[in-house]
Amino acid sequence: MTLLVAALVMSCNDKNENAVNGQINYPHTKSGDVVDNYFGTDIKDPYRWLEDDRAEDTEQWVKAQNVVTYDYLSKIPFRSDLEKQMEEAWNYEKISAPFQEGDYTYFFKNDGLQNQSILYRKDESGKQEVFLDPNKFSTDGTTSLGGLDFSEDGSKLAYAISEGGSDWRKVIVIDTDTKQRIGDTLVDVKFSGVSWFKNDGFYYSSYDKPEGSELSAKTDEHKLYYHKLDTKQSQDDLIFGDKQKRRYVGGSVTGDNQYLVITAANSTYGNELYIKDLRKKDSPIVTLVDNFESQNGVLDSRDGKLFIVTDYKAPNSRIVSVDASAPAQANWKDFIKETDNVLGASKGGGYIFASYLQDAVTAVNQYDYNGNVIRSVELPGLGTASGFRGKKAQETLYYSFTNYITPGTIYSFDVKTGLSDVYEKPNVKFDSSLYESKQVFYTSKDGTKVPMIITYKKGVELDGKNPTLLYAYGGFNISLTPAFSIANAIWLENGGIYAVPNLRGGGEYGKEWHIAGTQLQKQNVFDDFIAAAEYLIAENYTSSDFLAIKGGSNGGLLVGATMTQRPELMKVALPAVGVLDMLRYHTFTAGAGWAYDYGTSEDNKDMFEYLLGYSPLHNVKPEAYPATLVTTGDHDDRVVPAHSFKFAAALQANNNGENPVLIRIETNAGHGAGKSVKQTIQENVDLQAFTLYNMGVTSLKK
Repeated sequence: MTLLVAALVMSCNDKNENAVNGQINYPHTKSGDVVDNYFGTDIKDPYRWLEDDRAEDTEQWVKAQNVVTYDYLSKIPFRSDLEKQMEEAWNYEKISAPFQEGDYTYFFKNDGLQNQSILYRKDESGKQEVFLDPNKFSTDGTTSLGGLDFSEDGSKLAYAISEGGSDWRKVIVIDTDTKQRIGDTLVDVKFSGVSWFKNDGFYYSSYDKPEGSELSAKTDEHKLYYHKLDTKQSQDDLIFGDKQKRRYVGGSVTGDNQYLVITAANSTYGNELYIKDLRKKDSPIVTLVDNFESQNGVLDSRDGKLFIVTDYKAPNSRIVSVDASAPAQANWKDFIKETDNVLGASKGGGYIFASYLQDAVTAVNQYDYNGNVIRSVELPGLGTASGFRGKKAQETLYYSFTNYITPGTIYSFDVKTGLSDVYEKPNVKFDSSLYESKQVFYTSKDGTKVPMIITYKKGVELDGKNPTLLYAYGGFNISLTPAFSIANAIWLENGGIYAVPNLRGGGEYGKEWHIAGTQLQKQNVFDDFIAAAEYLIAENYTSSDFLAIKGGSNGGLLVGATMTQRPELMKVALPAVGVLDMLRYHTFTAGAGWAYDYGTSEDNKDMFEYLLGYSPLHNVKPEAYPATLVTTGDHDDRVVPAHSFKFAAALQANNNGENPVLIRIETNAGHGAGKSVKQTIQENVDLQAFTLYNMGVTSLKK
């Protein structure tokens, strides 16, 4: 510990001894004199120095902020009770759906509080063993399994690991019989799956190692490689991305091993589509889609035909078929036509499963490969069903079903009879019968009807005094569908209400719904969120004194924009790993790829002025802000922590109210994926303790 940090720590400990009940003395954040000019307008950026994640003064600032934050959180009187409650609820066995590879059946299992789930396998006699234990990747559980793929005969496995939550991966290959490593460990792999071609090698994607910080430097040119077993990574074949400069490139081999499918994009929406015939040596890459105007992916290859999921000429998506020998868009034919509901698809057991979103809940139809509807799958209730994937010869598939009050349960599904049976039901200490979820439709500022699901304990009194957590996302065509969460279950058990609106910018109602929340229409998303809060208050579910807003990543932007536009509307704000500097987001890592949703400050003057008008960092002014706990991870290389650092610094400098404004910076953690169970529990305890305490709660109900 440096002398400066030691001094700050001692100072913070002394001054914040009673911080929970009084004035917080925040660490001093120096202010620089950086000024940028956009279209003739000077914009000050006094905390630019916090963007340098490798600098000593940034590290000192992080440590000093954490001292203040954890000191505050540790003094919340019921925090230890909440921690015990959360750990007890989390401590149940979790088992994944099984899947067949070679002569073994594999599945993941977590005994309860293990930091990472373990991959087990059974042989044909039923003998079970641990196959791969990610808990042994690191001593503190912060190195996680980041994806895996088995070779065609199951004799080899390539798996990716993430260290400290980073999006950068290493790929390791092992022999599944001996569990011994084979050949090189691949490095610098990012935003990539692993896809085997038979048993010889696999395709993966990577960026060149960036100049400067690996955690924050811009990564712009993605490339697809083929790695042949028992060769060096330096000898890998570059398949795509040399002459074609693309930010996101992916490659996958069709289930029949006949084609390599290549997707290429420059933003998070819209992709080119290519195939390469793997049956012919040195075959050319053939173009199916040569623009970024639609979203396209190959679902399957069978009998010389490709089956493609696309929103080309179909905003809610459809499935088309085309002869692989002449696969251009002009030859596409409807296989499953577009409907009024958004379509997703999977395959297994010799069938295709079309999954539809009907007001954010799932409906599933089963089709044969002639395009005939076999049946509408009878689901256990209203909620989210996912799965229905497997190999062509499988007679039994598996799917999970969940909603806000139903823990995720795995069902087996007989593809011939259509019958479902419970395969694995978790033994969660939560009585679903005591709670209910209600879907409402409220009116946003411009008259748009927006759905929202509100979950609470039956018999709750609508007196405006219920602690309420309003959570949303609203971006990147992502749909929020009902799902159970232990953390949310604890919130409900402690008397809270949980509300999730499906804002514009998401994918719940297709392409038009998404576009209505992008670029020069982004304010629609914030208006939808504000209207959701106003609905909950008007209907007496809660009031401003008992309302908390929460969101992560793009949802962190949502929270940041809402709290700076309407600080009086809520009592607590919880922006997590947020995109908060809208003028510079595109200069970090792969941020430029988000321009489809956001636009950039360099596009034109109108776009710059629009971004400046809502950018959370640039709209902080002297104001009484809600109690705020900003959260981020020091290894977040997707939305770099500088966003959160600068926003927290600006809030602390400008907050003229009595509510605390703190930042919690998780070490050895990234954007969220792969966090250890211990980290996840601690974060949720801190968020809920902070929220309830600032709503006036001093003890938990027994």
